[in-house]
Amino acid sequence: MGITVLDREVYSMSEAARILGVRSARLRGWIDGYSRGGVDYEPVIRPERTGEDAVTWGEFVEAGYLREYRIRHRVSLQHLRPVVQILRERLGAPYPLAHAKLYVANRELVREIQDETGIDRELAMVVVRNGQLILAPGAAAFVEKVEFAPADREALRIYPDDKASPVLIDPLRNFGAPVVHGIRTENLYDLFAGGDSIADIADGFDISVADVEAAIRYESRINGQETAA
Repeated sequence: MGITVLDREVYSMSEAARILGVRSARLRGWIDGYSRGGVDYEPVIRPERTGEDAVTWGEFVEAGYLREYRIRHRVSLQHLRPVVQILRERLGAPYPLAHAKLYVANRELVREIQDETGIDRELAMVVVRNGQLILAPGAAAFVEKVEFAPADREALRIYPDDKASPVLIDPLRNFGAPVVHGIRTENLYDLFAGGDSIADIADGFDISVADVEAAIRYESRINGQETAA
C-alpha cells in the first residue's frame, strides 16, 4: 500500500489533543501507549510504541473514533486494542478505523472479531437490531462526522460538530486546524473572548454571524470537554 493522506504527519500530540478536546496524556496513551506503576500499556492505535510526538492524519481520525466512546461510556479503551490489531491485519490497512469500508462492507467481519475478543458491550462497533447488523451508536456518531474519499474510502476530512456546521478539519488545509471558511476557529474565539462582538468579528472577516457562532460553540465545547475526556 502506497503513502496516502492518512500517513501525513499533521499535528503534535498536544495540538491533536486540543482539537479533539481530550487530555494530552490520555491521547498519548491511546496513540503511543503509556506506563503506570511499573506496568507498560501498549498503544491502541499504533502497532507498537514509538515515542514519536508527531500525529498522522490516520492516527488523529482513529483517536476521534475512540473519543466518541470515551465521552459516551467512560470505559477503558485498552480493551479495543486487540480489535484494532486484528482489523489492521485482516483488512491490510494501517488505520482500519479511518476507512469507510469497515463501517459499510465489513460489519460481519467486525462482529466476528468482537465475538473473538469478547470486548465489553459498551465498546461494540456493530450491534444486531431487529435482525439487522447496524453500527453501534458510538460508531454511527463518528461516521456521521467524517467525509470519506469516493475511491479508496479513506477519511478525507472531519466535521467535528456535524456536517450541517461550517466547522471543518482538513489535513491539507491550514495545517489541519479547525476552520470556518478557511479562518481558524481558535482565532475567531480569541477575538470573542477578548471582548469583540460577534457582529464585529463577522463583519471583519466577511462571514456570517452564524459562522462565527459555530466557531465559538466548537471552541467552547472542546475547551469544556478537555478535562472530561
